[in-house]
Amino acid sequence: MRFSTVLLAVASAASFSMVQALTGTGDATFYEAGLGSCGIFNTDADFIVAVDAATFDSFPGATANPNTNPICNRQLTATANGVSVTVTVTDRCAGCAPGSIDLTPTAFQQLASLDVGRLHGVTWTLV
Repeated sequence: MRFSTVLLAVASAASFSMVQALTGTGDATFYEAGLGSCGIFNTDADFIVAVDAATFDSFPGATANPNTNPICNRQLTATANGVSVTVTVTDRCAGCAPGSIDLTPTAFQQLASLDVGRLHGVTWTLV
């Protein structure tokens, strides 16, 4: 019994470390916010992000109910061209390639003008 408790504690710590180090690289676009996959309603003025479907769906602890996904409400820092913005994960981007993110217009404008439309080579890290 004691061995299984220690093993579970070690496995939990390893999983937590893996989640903490989650990063990605891809494109950043923007979208109109509303009711997201996490069950949270947001507006375009909020600093939120939709992560790509592959990352959202495979996040440790994810189930068939997206509202309870542990990635929900996590902070993510995205960086492009030496500029960063920190946003909250509240949605899933079905059309995003793995590593890509979709930001609200307000968050996107911290990285570039909306006229740009799409930023390439954006890096992000869950914090």
